[in-house]
Amino acid sequence: MSAPKRPLITTSPEVLGGTPVFAGTRVPVQTLIEYLEGGETIDDFLEGFPTVTREQVIAFLEEAKARMFPVAS
Repeated sequence: MSAPKRPLITTSPEVLGGTPVFAGTRVPVQTLIEYLEGGETIDDFLEGFPTVTREQVIAFLEEAKARMFPVAS
C-alpha cells in the first residue's frame, strides 16, 4: 500500500482568503499562470518565489495537461 499523495494545491480561508496556493506556501497558482502568460520562464517564477519547488510547478503543469487532454481509455 502506498503512502497518501501530498496535496499539490491547497485552499484555506486563513491563507489569502481561500485563493488556491501551492501547498506549503502562500504563493497563488494564478501567479505562475500570469508569469507564463507574460512570457516569463519557470526559472523566472522560481527565482521570484523560492518557496515553490520546481517539482510543484511541473506537477501542476502535468495535472493541467492531463485535465485538458485526457487519454481515452
